This record gives sequence, C-alpha cells and structure tokens, in this order.
Amino acid sequence: MKKFLIFLGHPAHFHLYKNIIKRLEENGHKLLVLIKEKDILEELIKNEGFEYQNIQRVANKKRQKNRFSILAHSFYDLLIRDFRLYPIVKNFKPDLMIGSEPSIAHIGFVTGIPSIITIEDDLAVHPEFCHPTLPFATHILTPHLCEYGRYNKKKIGYAGYHKLAYLHPNYFKPDINKVSELIENDRPYYILRLSALTASHDVNIQGLNDNLVDNLLEILQPKGKVYISSERQLAPRFEQFRFRINPSLMHHALSFANLLVGDSQSMTVEAAILGTPSVRYSDFAGEISVLEELEHQYDLTYGVKTNNPDKLMKKVKELLEVSNIKPKWRERADKMLSEKIDVTSFFVWFVENYPESAQQVKSDPSYSTNFM
Repeated sequence: MKKFLIFLGHPAHFHLYKNIIKRLEENGHKLLVLIKEKDILEELIKNEGFEYQNIQRVANKKRQKNRFSILAHSFYDLLIRDFRLYPIVKNFKPDLMIGSEPSIAHIGFVTGIPSIITIEDDLAVHPEFCHPTLPFATHILTPHLCEYGRYNKKKIGYAGYHKLAYLHPNYFKPDINKVSELIENDRPYYILRLSALTASHDVNIQGLNDNLVDNLLEILQPKGKVYISSERQLAPRFEQFRFRINPSLMHHALSFANLLVGDSQSMTVEAAILGTPSVRYSDFAGEISVLEELEHQYDLTYGVKTNNPDKLMKKVKELLEVSNIKPKWRERADKMLSEKIDVTSFFVWFVENYPESAQQVKSDPSYSTNFM
C-alpha cells in the first residue's frame, strides 16, 4: 500500500484523474485528493462522491488584458496554495504527489517527496506554467510528442493524450438515450464553444467574438439545431441558444453532434477522440503538438488563426457539405485510437511502480505501447 497525494486544479484534471483515483483506491492505496476552486470542479468531484479537501476558494475572476496584472494575481494565488499545502504534506507524508498543480512541485522539492507533473501543453505554448513548475518537479508525464526544451530530461513520454484517460472506449461509451432530447426529428445539431480565456496563458489571446457567433448562427441554423456552451457571459440575444445540460452529459452530447466550432483547445481534443468534426478558431492554432497531430496526422480537426475569419466561415461551410460526415470521422477516430494507449492503465502502473517505472520508460521510450 502506498500513499498518494493528488492535486486537481481544473475540471479537466478531474476528468483526467477520476478513473485513476478509482483504480488506485480499488488497489488498496491511501489517497488524499486536494482541489482549488475552479469553474465546476467542485461540483464534478462531489457528484462522483470522492472525498477531498478544497484548499483555495477564490472569487470568479474577470478577464484582464494586462499581462502583468494577471500574472501577479496568479503568482499571489500560487503562494497561498504553497503555504497551505506544506503542512498538509508534512502531516499526510505521501510517497508520491501527482497532478498539474505547481504547488506539488514546489513543496515536493522542499520536503524531498517526489512529484509528477502531468501536462500536455508544450513549453512554448504555456511558459507561464512550465518555468515556475518544471524546475522543481521530479518528472513530467506527458504525450511523447510534447516538447519542453531544457526540461525534456525530466520527460516521461507515452503514446496517448490526457483525454484518453476518460474518453478511451474502455471507459466511455456514448449513449444516445442520455441526450435524446437534443435531437429534433433526426435533424443534426451543432455546438458552439466559447472559452473564458482568463488563464495566464490566454492573455492577449483572441477567440470567437459576438459578430462571428452571429455569422456562424446564420450559417448553421438553416441546417439544424445550434447550442452555445459558454464559459463567459453571453450577449442577451444568444441566451436562447445556451446549452443547458448537466455537465456529466456533455461528452455524450459532443459524441452525437455533427460539428463543434469554438475557441477551446480542450473540447476540440475531446471532439476529435469522439469522432466529431471540429473547427477551432484560436491564436494557438498551429502551435499545440497534440492538436497538430490530430489535425495533420489523423485529419480529425482544423485550426484557424484569428486573423482569418473568412477561412473559418469557409471551413464550416465546407464541412456542412460533407455527406455522411459522422461515419467518416468515426473511422478516422478509430484509426487514431488503434495507435494510442489506455492512458488510465498506464498512469496507474506508472505511479504504483514508481520510481522503477520511470527508469523502465526512460530506457525503453516505446514501453507505454504495452498498454494498447
């Protein structure tokens, strides 16, 4: 029996770890799950019935365009988490700390307890996270294609993506009965996803604005039902399109949608894994290794820079004209899945057998393919 501290700082981290937590508990290990307040994270973890501690409650942040201001707020919040985490770690005495939270790297460095940072954003995309975190982490558990420059020596690569930890067919089966109310007379439906763009790496990053949403509605509405899933406040004219759905059903809804258009990197990856066509309108287009692979190797998604709105509309119209688009994308997704691992099983093996597992994967970079 080992003792693991797992720190979740974002709803995406909950999805990444939920099956891992269950497996580790089933295997008899002692777990301490910590969270900080972020969007619907606490709601998700309560719904799953996990025991947890929330070590930082924060007010909802407004988006700030001033880079110094948002980084200063992030640094201040991080210091608070560091100070609160230290006595918890000293009391719990974990064998290993795991998560995507900088504090576990900092406190692990101070206490001598190893920390594994799980991340799939490249250093060039997310330097505000990587530079204050990775120097203090023991290892970085990441898809093999991600790059971390000077920190690559700590990298443990695997043949997969974070989101396969919960969307791999071993763990997720789309159920059309759970979203039957979304389908009107067998008409297709489309999802527009609008991100808050308030994270430190989103400073000066643009996405879908209201004018573009108007244009997309004009294109999509004649073809089917349109739902808007938004992290930010919607203009009153868009409220009728708001996607009012239980968050736990979102992946079922995404599975049966005919198209996702948005500025969210995370939901775009999820759509690709689920075989749903997507167009991402973001300044990050062309820069994130995971999405570059899904676009150019598997032809599952398309990225468009925000300086080219005409290209966005052209690509959306083009996809609307593809006949039998869902079966075609399902076939492409199946090919991708055949070449990727069961990420949950790999993660569980890795932490249960750490640090020997790190040495094993370092000596044989293809070792993760044993978990296909």
